[in-house]
Amino acid sequence: MAPRPRVGWQAGVIPEGSRTAAALLLLYPIGNRAHVCLTRRAGSLGTHAGQISLPGGTVDDGETIERAALREAYEEIGLDGDGLRVLGRLTPLYIPVSNFALYPVLGMLSERPSLLASAHEVAHILEVALDDLLSPHSLRPGWLWRGSETITVPFFALCGERVWGATAMVLSELVQLLRLDASGTDSPEPGLSEPRWTPRP
Repeated sequence: MAPRPRVGWQAGVIPEGSRTAAALLLLYPIGNRAHVCLTRRAGSLGTHAGQISLPGGTVDDGETIERAALREAYEEIGLDGDGLRVLGRLTPLYIPVSNFALYPVLGMLSERPSLLASAHEVAHILEVALDDLLSPHSLRPGWLWRGSETITVPFFALCGERVWGATAMVLSELVQLLRLDASGTDSPEPGLSEPRWTPRP
């Protein structure tokens, strides 16, 4: 899902001197369907303004990746974290344009949370059905042009939005893990088969 060519980036490599950031990839049910929480960043923000992202931000000194992800989720979408089960981390990735090393944290709730978008950081919250993300129809080809250079930018078409870049790369890894788990292959993250809910009586 990485744009090609992608200047200043090499798969699996986190450059020295990069800033550390954490993001929460949150799974929870709405009815009997699992959902993922994304946000549209406020247009007033600097880098990545208006883009679709995961709740997240800079890791403070002395703070763990998991703690930073939960703090940022509280600040951006009002998530209090009660009952949240942290399943683990996904693969970190480097974002050249902002010089961030992003560490995604996968978390799960057994009930739909009450969320409130931060007026300063989030334009609106998107609740994406997991089966929509898993659908092959959600993955689309895209392109950007910089002078004479054509950049291939694949994206997910979700909730009427284009989800690309680092967020799409994180979601793509989640898709692969869930498909591995569904096929009966040992998954690197325990518990990924669990986001299957039935309606409450």
